[in-house]
Amino acid sequence: MNDVSKSLNISLVGVGGQGTILASEILCNVALLAGKDVKKSEVHGMAQRGGSVVSQVRIGEKVYSPLVAIGETDFLVGFEKLEALRFAHFLSPDGVALVNDQEIRPVTVSSGQAEWPADLDGMLRSTFPKLELIPALEIAQSLGDVRAVNIVMMGALSNHLGIDEEIWRQAITSLVKPQFLELNLRAFDAGKTACR
Repeated sequence: MNDVSKSLNISLVGVGGQGTILASEILCNVALLAGKDVKKSEVHGMAQRGGSVVSQVRIGEKVYSPLVAIGETDFLVGFEKLEALRFAHFLSPDGVALVNDQEIRPVTVSSGQAEWPADLDGMLRSTFPKLELIPALEIAQSLGDVRAVNIVMMGALSNHLGIDEEIWRQAITSLVKPQFLELNLRAFDAGKTACR
């Protein structure tokens, strides 16, 4: 893992139904199994209706607060492109953005109240100097279940944290329903090798 003398700050952002909360629970479990202290905060207003979901996870030797200040996120995990841009201000100047290559148009856009950005990929590249665009939806579809996007993204994140892969697999096993376990472990493995 990165410098353990300070807390590692991870912000996960998405829309309702993408499994952002489960992903943050897995991340917390990984940290605990690795012997670290961990704190988590969540905001999920209209999550079940496709609204924003934000979960912040702080990992370290001793963590006192679950809240990550603006500009202090080490890893921004965006489950959807526009949501990643909406929360870009949380990422530190040298932070890494891992973004699912998926667009979910909000009701305001589909109803004509707002416009969709013309060059979303260009905006991502200019906003995030350290960007990893992950084809998580494409991978999840190839595995047979779009709900596995969150675990694909956890696989991609695992490359950066230096925590043993077996700990990740143990954390996933403890939190995912048995009938979906094999699928989710394959999604995790696929996420580890997926970056555009």
